[in-house]
Amino acid sequence: MAVTDVPPAAGTGQPWLTPGVRGIGTASLLSDAGHEIPTSLLPSLLTGLGASPAALGIIEGVADGVAGAARFGGGALADDPGRRRIIAIGGYGTTAVLSSLIGVTNAIWQVAVLRSAAWAARGLRVPARNALLADVVPAEAYGRAYGFERAMDNLGAIIGPLLGIALVALVGVRSAILLSVIPGLLAVAAIVYAIRAATPPKVARRQPICFQVRPVLRGELGRLIAAIAAFEFGNVAATMLILRAIELLTPGHGRNAAAQIALALYTAYNAAATAISVPAGRFGDRRGPVLVLTTGTAAFGLGYLTLAVTGAELAVLALAFVAAGVGIGCVETAEHAAVARLAPEALRGSAFGMLATVQSVGNLAASAIGGLLWTLVSPAAAFVYLAAWMLVALVAFAATQGGRD
Repeated sequence: MAVTDVPPAAGTGQPWLTPGVRGIGTASLLSDAGHEIPTSLLPSLLTGLGASPAALGIIEGVADGVAGAARFGGGALADDPGRRRIIAIGGYGTTAVLSSLIGVTNAIWQVAVLRSAAWAARGLRVPARNALLADVVPAEAYGRAYGFERAMDNLGAIIGPLLGIALVALVGVRSAILLSVIPGLLAVAAIVYAIRAATPPKVARRQPICFQVRPVLRGELGRLIAAIAAFEFGNVAATMLILRAIELLTPGHGRNAAAQIALALYTAYNAAATAISVPAGRFGDRRGPVLVLTTGTAAFGLGYLTLAVTGAELAVLALAFVAAGVGIGCVETAEHAAVARLAPEALRGSAFGMLATVQSVGNLAASAIGGLLWTLVSPAAAFVYLAAWMLVALVAFAATQGGRD
C-alpha cells in the first residue's frame, strides 16, 4: 500500500489501544522517566568528580555515536519476529541497570563506560520496539499507535527530570541515580506484558542476521527515508533552542532567571509534543502520514525562523518552542507509522534500524554544523541554515506524494 493511501478501515472505529499498545507505551514512559534522571544529574555528578564541560561533551558525544551504531545493528537483529522480543526485553533491562550504576562510580572513565554501554543497549532496542509495536496493532491504526507511544515517551521526558529534582532533595545525587533503576525495571515488566498480550508471530523459519540496506532503500520506502533524512539534517538538538532562549533573555532577566525561563519553555516544547502526538497519528491514519510529516516540518521551520529573527519577547519565544514541539510530535509519529506501513514484514526491523540510523546521523550533523555557524557567524545564521533544511524536506515530502513504484 502506498504511504499516501487512505487506510480503508481508518474510520470504522476498530479498537487500536490494545493491551500490547498500552504495554509498549507504558514501557516508553517508564524507561524515559528512568534514564532522564541520570541524564539530568550527570553534569552535577561529573562536576563533583572534577570533570570539565569538555569531558561531559565527549562522554555524551561518544554515547550518542555508540547508540547510533547500535540502532543500525539492532535493525538487522529485529527482522526476526521472535528475536525482536528478546532484544526489546534485554535492551530495556540493560539500559536501566547500567544507567543506575553510574551512581556508584568514582572516576570519570567509569561514567563514560557505563553511559556508552547503556546507550548502546538503548539504541539496540529501538528498532525492536518499533517493529514490535507494528506486530500488536492493526495496520490501519499505525498512526494512532505510534502517536500514543511518542506521547508516552515525551511525557516520560517531562516526568524524569522532575522526579530527579525531588529525589535529589530527599536522598542526594548518587542515590537518586541509583533509584532510577526502579522505573527502568518497571519498563521491562511493561514490555513483557505487551509481548504476552500480543498474538505470537507465525514464523516458518528464523530470519538470518543480515544487514538489509539496498532492499530498504528501494522504491517508495527509499524515497520516504531520503525525505526524512532531509528533515533530520535540520533537526537540531533541543539544547540549542534552550541556549538561544538563555542568550536572548539574559540581558533583561539575568543568567539564572533566563536559565529557569528557558527550561520552562523546554517543558512547553515537550508538552506540545506530548499533546499533538495522538491527534497527529489519528489524522495520519485518515489522510496518510506524509501530510502529517509535511505539517510537522512546516511547524519546525516556523519555529526556527522565529528563533532566527526574534528578540527577547517571551510570548514570541514561547510560540517558537511550541511550534517546534508540535513539529517533533507530528514528525516522529508519522515517520514510524509510514515506515511500518511501507516496510515488508521480513524487512521491518531493518527498515526501523535504517530510520534510526538516519535520525542519529542527521541529528549529529544538524547540531555540529548549526553549532559551528552559531560560533563562526551568528545564532541567526545557524537557525536560518536549519530552516533551509526544513524547506528541502518539504520539497522532498511533496515528491514522495507524487512518486509511485
